[in-house]
Formats: sequence, structure tokens, C-alpha cells
Amino acid sequence: MKHGSVKQLEFENLLPLPPDMDPFTCCENLLRCWQLQECNNYSTPSLIWSISGVYGWPYFRLGLLKVFNDCIGFAGPLFLNRLIKSFLDTQYTFRLSKFKLKLRSSIMSVIYRKCLWVNTANRSGFSEGEIQTFMSVDADRIVNLCNSLHDMWSLPLQIGIALYLLYTQVKFAFLSGLAITILLIPVNKWISVLIASATEKMMKLKDERIRKTGELLTNIRTLKMYGWDNWFADWLKETRATEVTHLATRKYLDAWCVFFWATTPTLFSLCTFGLFALMGHQLDAATVFTCLALFNSLISPLNSFPWVINGLIDAFISTRRVSKFLCCLEHSRDFSIDSGLTSEDLAVFVEDASSTWSSNLEEDYNLTIKHVSLRVPKGSFVAVIGEVGSGKTSLLNSLLGEMRCVHGSILLNGSVAYVPQVPWILSGTIRENILFGKPFDSKSYFETLSACALDVDISLMAGGDMACIGDKGVNLSGGQRARLALARAVYHGSDMYLLDDVLSAVDSQVGCWILQRALLGPLLNKKTRVMCTHNIQAISCADMIVVMDKGKVKWSGTVTDMPKSISPTFSLSNDFDMPSPNHLTKRKEPLSIKKDDLDEISEAADIVKLEERKEGRVEVTVYRNYAAFSGWFIAIVILVSAVLMQASRNGNDLWLSYWVDKTGRGVSHYSTSFYLMVLCIFCIINSILTLVRAFSFAFGGLKAAVHVHSALISKLINAPTQFFDQTPSGRILNRFSSDLYTIDDSLPFILNILLANFVGLLGIIAVLSYVQVLFLLLLLPFWYIYSKLQFFYRSTSRELRRLDSVSRSPIYASFTETLDGSSTIRAFKSEEHFVARFIEHLTLYQRTSYSEIIASLWLSLRLQLLGAMIVLFVAVMAVLGSRGNFPISFGTPGLVGLALSYAAPLVSLLGSFLTSFTETEKEMVSIERVLQYMDVPQEEVSGRQSLSGKWPVQGLVEFHNVTMRYISTLPPALNHISFTIQGGMHVGVIGRTGAGKSSILNALFRLTPVCNGEILVDGININHLPIRKLRSHLAVVPQSPFLFQGSLRDNLDPLGLSEDWRIWEILEKCKVKAEVESAGGLDSNVKESGCSYSVGQRQLLCLARALLKSSKILCLDECTANIDVHTASLLHNTISTECKGVTVITIAHRISTVLDLDSILILDRGILVEQGKPQHLLQDDSSTFSSFVRASK
Repeated sequence: MKHGSVKQLEFENLLPLPPDMDPFTCCENLLRCWQLQECNNYSTPSLIWSISGVYGWPYFRLGLLKVFNDCIGFAGPLFLNRLIKSFLDTQYTFRLSKFKLKLRSSIMSVIYRKCLWVNTANRSGFSEGEIQTFMSVDADRIVNLCNSLHDMWSLPLQIGIALYLLYTQVKFAFLSGLAITILLIPVNKWISVLIASATEKMMKLKDERIRKTGELLTNIRTLKMYGWDNWFADWLKETRATEVTHLATRKYLDAWCVFFWATTPTLFSLCTFGLFALMGHQLDAATVFTCLALFNSLISPLNSFPWVINGLIDAFISTRRVSKFLCCLEHSRDFSIDSGLTSEDLAVFVEDASSTWSSNLEEDYNLTIKHVSLRVPKGSFVAVIGEVGSGKTSLLNSLLGEMRCVHGSILLNGSVAYVPQVPWILSGTIRENILFGKPFDSKSYFETLSACALDVDISLMAGGDMACIGDKGVNLSGGQRARLALARAVYHGSDMYLLDDVLSAVDSQVGCWILQRALLGPLLNKKTRVMCTHNIQAISCADMIVVMDKGKVKWSGTVTDMPKSISPTFSLSNDFDMPSPNHLTKRKEPLSIKKDDLDEISEAADIVKLEERKEGRVEVTVYRNYAAFSGWFIAIVILVSAVLMQASRNGNDLWLSYWVDKTGRGVSHYSTSFYLMVLCIFCIINSILTLVRAFSFAFGGLKAAVHVHSALISKLINAPTQFFDQTPSGRILNRFSSDLYTIDDSLPFILNILLANFVGLLGIIAVLSYVQVLFLLLLLPFWYIYSKLQFFYRSTSRELRRLDSVSRSPIYASFTETLDGSSTIRAFKSEEHFVARFIEHLTLYQRTSYSEIIASLWLSLRLQLLGAMIVLFVAVMAVLGSRGNFPISFGTPGLVGLALSYAAPLVSLLGSFLTSFTETEKEMVSIERVLQYMDVPQEEVSGRQSLSGKWPVQGLVEFHNVTMRYISTLPPALNHISFTIQGGMHVGVIGRTGAGKSSILNALFRLTPVCNGEILVDGININHLPIRKLRSHLAVVPQSPFLFQGSLRDNLDPLGLSEDWRIWEILEKCKVKAEVESAGGLDSNVKESGCSYSVGQRQLLCLARALLKSSKILCLDECTANIDVHTASLLHNTISTECKGVTVITIAHRISTVLDLDSILILDRGILVEQGKPQHLLQDDSSTFSSFVRASK
């Protein structure tokens, strides 16, 4: 605490966790009980029973402590009672909080573990957004069950004791008050059922929104190139709008709940005292104020009851959701090793196997792999070939056990290493990516780097192999990502390698080096290698070839035996891409990889920015911004109604004490009915103001929630791509999930409590000062101690909340990352390594939470002791005053009674005021974090020059002395480049990996602003054009194909600009019409990240999308890399016929791709080294292009 009040806290200042709170132990315990549940109750294992199996008995013991604590609250003597209760309260809260932390870490780690062990097919029933919500929202809701369960019996017990004591005071008159309360119970029950159904619908939409946000963040670069970012943001806002309608239903129902429960005490006192007086009893101070104290003790349990019920409903919904996920079948551990059934010389044994991606047991007919039989001898190199969508990737996945094998058997002999088609890169250092949890062995490590042609790239990076890689490897080129994933597999030294198209992302020179040094080199030549590929060099070196067609093995055998009829890919192959087999294996001299070759973005050290956290207290501007989000008028209405509501309640109590004093002295001037009438008026005014406050709060909170989301999404959409490269998407997603959930739900709730506590305190101080003037003297020292305490506490608690938010981000980031790469992790059997990594993040998060709890209890105990002193002071003064020894009168018995009944709850009110104030400040950190992203740099969206509808007409592209840097401290990615591409020309851009090829497109689409020089299209400087107009008039096929979840029509033409017949025509030309028809036509649903299509098919669909645009400029970023040679050549014919008169800029790795083009540009380290017709350059032996062609032979 001292540390936090003096300077900023860091993670090392946090308290260590007690041994029983270790997340690993907690996870193991819950897992053991869950597995027991699965054994005993196979059909419907219950998460609730598993939790009670681990934590039931300690939780029951806590309950006993609570019973004792609750009963003490009703016992006398006042001062002693306060002291004992304050210590017991603190102990109970401390133990309950520890218990909640243990439960939270158990649930989070069990969910994470499940993600690692469940294969892709079994997980297909859940979207990524849904699984992320399990971790971010559902886990917290289940943990809140700890509070709600004890409250379910504790609150009725407190209410029961209070009612019995009321009976002793006013006999059966209390029944009238009770009748009103009981009448409200079914009303509240009905409201809570409606709230539950609204919550369930809201959670579904929240899952959907988080999934779409994740999709938006992952593919932001592509969306910007298409000019669809605004459309996608609007689509996201529509989902949010539907989510908000359910949130609104919930909030307004909550407001009714608040209204009923807030008016209950006033109605209770009116009915009870009214009936008591009408029954002919005399009201005296003792009766009235004992009853008032009992009413006050009733308010809290009665008010809490609806929240407890809602909390329970939420928790049970969440446990059902999480249980359903935990019931998924796990990836069989013994699946991969069964040497008893496979003869010793076989590495892969597949017998009549049929597999599906579906998790649904009924959907057997939807088979992706059909009746495949395959035997692969140990140590052989197998090339799996076939057209796009023939089932090559699915075959590898079924070998890995990622698909559900519905028929036949698949057995692998030995350990496996896997490189997926889209390389999965961890955010961390390059070394961490390669080691992947294995110990460091320098000899093997450097051999691996050399074999995968990574040594040069790494030597040029700031920090070498300890350089940090951004989220999903954003700061590496496509080729570097592929080689890094390959290096990870090679370093692992497994018995078998499953490689999915690893050579497509690298140029032919590097591809040849990798084939020679890595795949056929000394590191792997005795291992079994199964590789899906379109690379002719690799196919010609294979010991065995497997030809896939529509999910079946069409043919398998050696290269020499392959009949021409089977594979048109060979007959159409290009001499430049195919070396003779003996030529390749004999060649031993190293390829000339130049030392000074430079990466597009090499200085990874600057790439990923550390998450910022503010220091000091939450600034007033943050509160002001929140009020502005809600609307100033609403903010003022809320304040005024809250103050007047409190005034009416205090007026009600003062009128009661006046009545008591008049009737007590027997000098009453008015009839009982008059006193009751005035009480009634107070009651009605109080009810109306409560209603106004509840509804205006709900309205204001909703308005703020809507405003924050739309402002945040608008700012992020207009942020430059550099911002997304430097900010992990998990960090941004944290704002949209956790922080937005806080702004939607808990912030308005806690603010409401803060306001109620604040006006309640004002009311109490006003009444006490009116009754006993001396109380004002006590107020000064009391306020001094209180402000010291709260300053000391608040500075620490605020820092802890910020550390809490910062320590939460890595949990979500690593969780999102693991979801993407879980199949790779399972293939390498690295699950335990990743669980250990996650537990490290979780331990840090637990430590911040634990320190937060200890700090808040430190404060709570001191406040309760302070409150006990105040009660003692008021009581002593009243006793002394009644003796008449003081010159100052301490008022009438009625007022003294009122003062005591007000002083008693002062402690809890002060405590809850400070707690709610601190909590509000903590919750306000969410607004603060969201506001950070409201200040992100923005792209220059508007332009000086407007465009005519048909621009560009010619497609003339000119670069004049263009220099471009990704980050100001880095060397230029494009260095004083000048060239002109005439309209209608087809131009290829080639160069080594990282030479700056993709940077040309980045400059043309203004994804990264140029430092100097200018780019003209049809004579217009593109910097003068509105940025979205520019992008929407150019067509592009990106390097990584992008499909989002939705209908295929939306994917191809989201803006609805093309007729259906036109879409079908283009699909036919792009050779994907048959696949689309079999998937269900244009209205068929595309699964998340397009996984219902193979990578090659996705690339063809992206090409169809680009051709639909009918732009005069088409950019192809290595779009035929994942396509077999046969389909690629058909596509090139399509592009040349469809794009007559269109300027086509092709970035290529295959030499054969650029041979027929009108011109080529060759780049090296951001400099244009050569330009001209490919055929002319080929005839000149000294040209760079000739050396490229020679290297690829």
C-alpha cells in the first residue's frame, strides 16, 4: 500500500500467491472432477457438480461463518456488535474472494486446455467468438455464483429475523408491509425470467459481434485494399444494434426491478405505521426507531435479492454453455502411435478411410475424404498432388487426426511435425517460434536456419533471432513466415513431416535451396516426408506420388510410372520451373544468397508496441467524456432526481419523528389520518422520483454504450495499417470484449450505486447535523481520517486495476493465438508447453487480482472501525444530553432515535460509498482504455480532387522517384523508384523474398504513405484523391485469400453491384463454378475464415471477386501460389482474355508466371534493378532475370 501511494506499481511489487491458489493445482483439481463426471454421467456431465466436488466442502464451511456473522448483526450491545462484525465481515470476504480467484483460474485454464485437446472437426460446432466469450464473460459469470449461492439462503434468513423482531415491536401491523413485499415477489420473478431470456439472446449476439470484430481485425489490410472497411464496419454496427435491443430490454427491466425494490422500504413503513396507528396503538420513539432500524436492515437483503436471482440465472446459463463445450470429444492421444498394427517399415497406414470436417454424428454423408487407402514406407518423400479442392490438405488433416474418421483406420508410426498451408506464427521472438518449447541446441539450431535459408534474413534483423515478431507474424513477408514454420518443424527432429504447400510462398531460387538443403538434405533425408505441393521441382524428386481427386486417391506410384492421362499438370508444366531430377540432387554449391539482402520490415524490435497504461488517478476528462457519451441533459436529470429522491426519503423520516414527538407529549393538533396523508404524499413523490432516476439511468447507460462502440469502430476503421501492424489484435479485441462489457453492464450499475450512496450520505449528514449540532465538530477530524485513508487506498487500487487490465490482455492474446494454431500445437504434441505458458500469464493476472482484494479489505476493516466510533459518539452524546447536564439540548426523543437509526448504517454506507467510488474509478479505466483508441492516428480519408464515375479510363500507372518507409527508423522499403506502366499492359514484378514487391502495391493503394515522390494513375496524383474512392476503383487479389463468414454472394459482391448471371459467368471463368454449385450456390454459407473451401479455392474466389469489379487496373499478389500448375495456366488464359485492355500488375514467385507478360520489373532491396520485356532479358546472359531463370533450373 505504501509503495502504491508513493510511486507507480510494477508487477514485481505484487503480493505472491499462497500455495493453495496456484493456477496449475486449481486446474488439475477441477479437471479431475470433470473427468470423473464424464465417467459417471456420460450423457450430461455437469460443470456445477464438478465445481462442488472440488470446492464444495470449503464453500460450506464459509457458509457457517456467514450464518454466525448474519445473526450477530441483530444482537446488541451496539459498539461491541460493530467491532466483532467488522472483523468477521473482513474474514468472510477475504476467504470468499480467495475462493473466487481459485475458481476463476480453474475455469479459465480448463477452457484453454480443452481448446488445445479438441480437434478441428469436434470444435466446428462452436465459433471462435463464442469460445472467446467463454473465456472473457462466461468464466466471470460462473465465478459470481459463489456470491449468489450463499446469498440465496442468507438473505431470506436476514429477512426472517428482521420480520420476527418487527413482530415483537408492532405485532401484526407488520403484515401489511410484508403483504406488499410478497406481492412484489411474483412480479420480480416474472421480470427476472424476461431478463434471463434477453441475456441469453444478447450473449449470442455478443459472440457474433466479437467474431466479426476478430475477422475485421485479422483482415483489415485486405478490407482496406478492397475499400470495404466502411461496409464491414456498418455490418458490425448492425449486429451491435441488434445486441443493444436485447441489452435495452434488460436495462429497462432492471430499472423496473430497481423501482420496485427502492420503493419497498418507504411503502413498508407507510403501511406498517399506518395500520399500527389505525389499530389504536400509540406511536412512541422506541417503537418507531427500532422499526426504522429494522426496515433499514431489511432494505439491503430485499434490494439484493433480484440481483442475486439474476446472478444465479446468468451463472447457470454460462455453466450450461461451458459444459456443452467441455463435452467435446478430445483428440485421441494414442491415435498417432500404433506400431503393433503397422509393420515396422511403414510410416503411414491408411485402410479404406473416410473422414469429415463435421462434428455432427448424423452428417456422415458429407465426406471430404472418401475410401482412401495408402501405405507410405519409412524414410520416403511423398508428393501429394491434385487440382485445387481435390482434398490434399484434408488428407494431411485426417492423418493428423484433425478430422473425424467415420470409416476405416488411419495409423501413423512415430512422432509428427506439421507445417500448415497458412503458416502459424507465434507473437514472440524468432527463436521462440523455432524452439517451440524444445531445449536450445546450437548446432542443430544453426543447421536448421541455414537449411531453411533464414540465416541471412535473421542476420539483417535488429536483435537477430531474438527480434520480436508481431501478431500473426505481420512484420515478416509471406516467404519468411513459410520458412519460419518450416524451420520449426525441421528443428523438432520428428520421425515424420507433414508439409502443406511450403514452397508456394517463396521464390524459385529460395525454393530450390530449401528443397535441396532441408527436404532432401542431411537433416531430413532419412525421415518420412509427406508434402502437398504444386512445385514441379519437388514432384520430380519424390519417391512416391499420390494424386488426389475429389477426396479420393486417383493414383499413386513413382514419377516414372505416372501415366500422362492422369496428370495434365506435367504435360503443361513449364521448362523454367522444372529441373531434371539428377541435376538437382548432384548440385552441391550453395546458392548465392546475398548478405545484404533486406527484409521489408526488419527491425522487429520497434514493431510491437508495449501496451500503454496511464498513471495517477482517472482524469476528470474521462468522467466528462462518459457524461457526454450519455448526453448532458440525461446526466443532469439523473442527478436532480437522485437528490430529490433522497430529500423525499429524509422528509418522510423527519415527519415520522415529528409525529412521534407530538403524540408522545399528547399535544397533537392533527388527526392520525392527516399524519398518514402527509406520509402518503412523501411516499408517492419518492416513488415517482425513483422511477425517473431508474429509467433515465438505464437510458443514459444505453446511449453511452451505443455511442462508445460506434465511435470506437469508426476511429479504428480509419486508422492506418501501421497501427494494426504494431498493435496485437488480442489487445484491440480486449477493448471490444471485456472493456465494452464493462461499459454496457457493470459501469452504469456501479455508477448508480455510487450516486445512491453519495446522496444517501448527504442525507445522513444533513439529518445528523440538524439533530445534534456537536456532530459537526466530529465531522472535521472524521473527514480528515477518512480522506487520508481513501487517498492511501485509492492510489494503490487504481494502479492495481490498471495492472489488472494490462495483465488480462496477454491471456486473451495467447488464447486467440492458440485457437488459430491449435492443430499445429497438437501435431507437435506441444500442448503441455502451451498450457504452462498460459498458466504463467494466468498466475500474473491472479497476483494482480489477489493484491487488489487484500487492498480493498485493508480499507474496509478500517472504515468499519471508524463507523463504530461514530455510533458510540452519537449514543454517548444522547445519553449525556438526556441527563440535562449540558447547556445545549440534544433534541427530542424522536430526533435522538432518528439520529441513532441514521448513525447505525453510516458505517456500511461510508464503506460502500468508498468501495463504489473506487469500483467506479476502476470501471472508468475501461472508458480510459477505450478513449486511448479514440486518439489513434487517422488516415487522410478525404481528398482535394473528385473522381468521374469511370476513372481510371486508360490504366496508366506512373511512379516518379517514390521512396517509402514502414517506420521512420527503418531503411526504405522502396528507394527512389521510377517506372511507367502503359494502359492495358500486363507487367510482372519479381525479386527475392523481402525485395519490396508487395510494397509497390502498398504504395499504390496508399496503405503506407510515401515519404517523397508521387504516384500518378491516368495522370492524377493519387494523394489528391479520397482514399476509399481510390481503393474501390482498383482491383486486387491479396497474397492471403480472405473470405468471411456469411453468404458466398456477400463475399463476392457485398455491395450488391453485380447481377447473379454475371457472378456465375466469372465463377466459371475462374474454374470454381462446380465447387460453388456443389456447396449450395451463391446463397450457401461460407464458414469462419472461409474454411469450407481449400486455400486454392479461396484464392480463385478472390480472383473472381476482383474480376467482378471490372476495374482498369488489376493487381495480383502471388495469387497462383496455392494452385496446381494446370489450374494456374487456365487462370492465366482467363486473365489474359478477360483483362484485355486492363493494366495487370502481377507479383510472382514462379518464373513461368511472368514469361508471357509484356514487361517485368525486377526489385532488389527496394531498388528497381532491371526493367524490360522478359523474352529480351532472357536472351541477355548478363541480365539479372537470366540469373533468376538459371537459379530456378
